[in-house]
Amino acid sequence: NLLEQFLQQIINGVSLGSIYALIALGYTMVYGIIKLINFAHCDVYMIGAYIGYFCMTSLHLGFLPSLLIAMLVCTALGVLIEKIAYKPLRNATRIAVLITAIGVSLFLEYGTMFFVKAKVRTYPETTGILAETFKFGNITISMQQIIILVVTIILMILLQFIVKKTRIGKAMRAVSLDQDAAELMGISVDTTISFTFALGSALAAAAGVL
Repeated sequence: NLLEQFLQQIINGVSLGSIYALIALGYTMVYGIIKLINFAHCDVYMIGAYIGYFCMTSLHLGFLPSLLIAMLVCTALGVLIEKIAYKPLRNATRIAVLITAIGVSLFLEYGTMFFVKAKVRTYPETTGILAETFKFGNITISMQQIIILVVTIILMILLQFIVKKTRIGKAMRAVSLDQDAAELMGISVDTTISFTFALGSALAAAAGVL
């Protein structure tokens, strides 16, 4: 049935698109505030996926604790990258910042490859409620797809709340519009940028685990 195939692909697309959306949000937040194409963002996503994997396989933790640990570690990593690599280049030329971003990306890639080796790994098979599937005719929806969508929606609502309703969110919007004017109004630009990196890295980690 063509309609059922179409609906199945929409379900698959929404599930996969939710993961891409989380990566893209973190990526565009950083660009929106400091106009930096953060090439290291995809590597933070990769590290988040690895942390989730090791939490589940080595520490035998469940999905939710693994997700939270990955988000916390990558939040710290995002802030560290910003402080060490990008903050000293705040007033440098665009090309210098761009080259540094590529350098950070390669450092994370090859550093991870050195420690965990470049071999294929798969997340452990899901059991219990996570392994359930729901069938509607020929259309199959897995519990994993539902969880991916639910977690993504929760994180997006949380992000929307932070950006629109909190002081740090207002600071982020102000810095995005005009850094100099924001600084004159008493906003700590450095703190705001670090928070943006932290938030973006947390979303990337969540996408990695999902």
